[in-house]
Amino acid sequence: MSTRTKVIAVISLIMGWLILDQVFKILVKTNMSLGESIHVFGNWFILHFVENNGMAFGVSFGGVAGKIALTLFRLVAVSVLSYFIHLMIKRGAPLGFILALGLITAGAAGNIIDSAFYGLIFNESGYANVMVPGSGIAEMFPKEGGYAPFLQGRVVDMLYFPIIKGNWPEWFPFWGGKSFLFFRPVFNLADTAITCGVAWIILFQRKTLKTL
Repeated sequence: MSTRTKVIAVISLIMGWLILDQVFKILVKTNMSLGESIHVFGNWFILHFVENNGMAFGVSFGGVAGKIALTLFRLVAVSVLSYFIHLMIKRGAPLGFILALGLITAGAAGNIIDSAFYGLIFNESGYANVMVPGSGIAEMFPKEGGYAPFLQGRVVDMLYFPIIKGNWPEWFPFWGGKSFLFFRPVFNLADTAITCGVAWIILFQRKTLKTL
C-alpha cells in the first residue's frame, strides 16, 4: 500500500472519529440533564449522562492543577503519537498498526477538546427538576458565558453497559455476599477509541511492536 493511501486512511479515521465523538457529546450535553438515562437496549445498554474531571472511564485526577497537568500531558501525547504515526508510515509499517495508533490519537484528542473548550462554550449542566421541564440541560454558547475557564472543562461521558448484576458467593474472599456490577464505568467514544487501538496492537500487532 502506498504512503499516500496510508496518510489518507489514518487522517480520515482520526477526523471521522473526532467528529463522531464531538457530535455525540454535544447532542448529549444539549439534550440531557446530569444523571438522566435513556435505555437503548433493555437494561444492559444505557445512555447515562455524567461528567468527569479526569481520565478515561471517569477516573478523577487531582483538582485544578491536576486537570491542567492532565490536559498538557494529553497534548504532549497527541503530539508524540502524531510524530510516531508519521515515522511508522515512512518506515512502511502495516496499515493496521498505523490505524490503531490513529484511534489512540483520536481518543486522546477528543477528550482534550472537552477539557480545553467545553467550559468556555457551555453553561453548567445540572440535575433535572421534575417540576421544571428541560431543567438541567446545558446551552451551547450561552449569553452569560461558559461554566469554567480554558482547560477546566469537564469530559462528557454517556455509554453505560451494566451487563451483569449479581452477588458474590458467600465463600468468596473479601467480597463474599456483596453485590457486583459488570461493566460499571461510564465512558465515551474517545475512551472507546483509545481502548480499541491499544487492544488491536496487543492482540494483532505484536510482531510489529517487536520490530520497533
